[in-house]
Amino acid sequence: MIMNSLEQKRYRRRHRRVALIFSGIIAGMVGLSFAAVPLYRLFCAATGYGGTTQVAHAGPSEPGQRVLTVRFDANVAPGLPWQFTPETPSVSLRTGETKTVFYKVTNSANRPVSATAAYNVSPDQAGSYFDKLACFCFSEQTLQAHETAEWPVVFFLDPALEQDETMTGVGAITLSYTFFASKNAPAKSANNRTRPGT
Repeated sequence: MIMNSLEQKRYRRRHRRVALIFSGIIAGMVGLSFAAVPLYRLFCAATGYGGTTQVAHAGPSEPGQRVLTVRFDANVAPGLPWQFTPETPSVSLRTGETKTVFYKVTNSANRPVSATAAYNVSPDQAGSYFDKLACFCFSEQTLQAHETAEWPVVFFLDPALEQDETMTGVGAITLSYTFFASKNAPAKSANNRTRPGT
């Protein structure tokens, strides 16, 4: 069958349209694959999914009724020459009560070392109600050779957890940190917050 010039133009236009649609779909899929990790992090931060804690700017105006225990866990990834421990293994606090705890960390290496902390709470559903006002985990930390620092974590448990049925049987929450060596060059240690006199 021989196509006239008008049919040939329509045929080419249709093929161009199909090619553009498929190119758009492929570009969209590639873009989504790169956006998946940041979007997942945003989702976790917004919902507390997977034990991701929340960031707050102020504590509640009134405390709640329940008293829970918060346990503290500290880890360093293999190859990171740091010693990292909570200064207290656990605290008890009422929901809505702001608490400050300190973690002690020492760089055992003969050189400056930078690291970043990954963190979560368990059980997972507690992540939505664990709010941090200040934390060393918000940015990369650098310790000079053999330097020791004490870094604070300021947090509260949102009284809204008292209305969550999945939190009814929960009496203890564990806040866990793991420090991983930074892939970046050592940064200035201005971000390190140390307790006065240390």
